[in-house]
Amino acid sequence: MSEDAKQRIIEWVKEQKKTKHYFNDLCKAVPEIKMMQAKKIINELVAEGKLKYWSSGSTTMYMLPIEGDVEKEEKGMN
Repeated sequence: MSEDAKQRIIEWVKEQKKTKHYFNDLCKAVPEIKMMQAKKIINELVAEGKLKYWSSGSTTMYMLPIEGDVEKEEKGMN
């Protein structure tokens, strides 16, 4: 179940137009799993390097490690 859930989360992230996702958004990829189990799976994906954290200082989001250079993306926003 865990490997299937991991794959579904990664596929869901790849299908989205946004590059950064909240934890609750990632849970939508595996609605049948409780939030604590989803948190464990998402943390495993981060540890495996399949997802990475992005933080604004007050909010933590998740993104694919291949989603470009976040610093360049943020400079374009200013």
